[in-house]
Amino acid sequence: QVQLVESGGGLVQAGGSLVLSCSASGSIVDRNVMGWYRQAPGKQRELVAVKFSYGGTNYVDSVKGRFTISRDGVDNTVYLQMNSLKPEDTAVYYCNYRALTGRDVGRDYWGQGTQVTVSS
Repeated sequence: QVQLVESGGGLVQAGGSLVLSCSASGSIVDRNVMGWYRQAPGKQRELVAVKFSYGGTNYVDSVKGRFTISRDGVDNTVYLQMNSLKPEDTAVYYCNYRALTGRDVGRDYWGQGTQVTVSS
């Protein structure tokens, strides 16, 4: 079992910055992927940014050049640095963890969600 705790959401003006963090605890395996998904009202949840334990990353096109994902392997924490925020970034952001090896391979774990609101 894995538990994820998110923090860092809030209300910011367009063009501003915000940092999200997510700490994982429990049965963490060495080979995994962690990152962020978001869901706006009336829309489907979409991948924002993920980072693999070996270093690879994946971003949705709309945030490339503005968002940066990073990880701290010592305490199993993932961060999302969000710059040049736009109103379209407004959503609930969910932290995600997925094991790539072991008995728990392929199972998704989710954080509680944190609200990000960008005003125009």
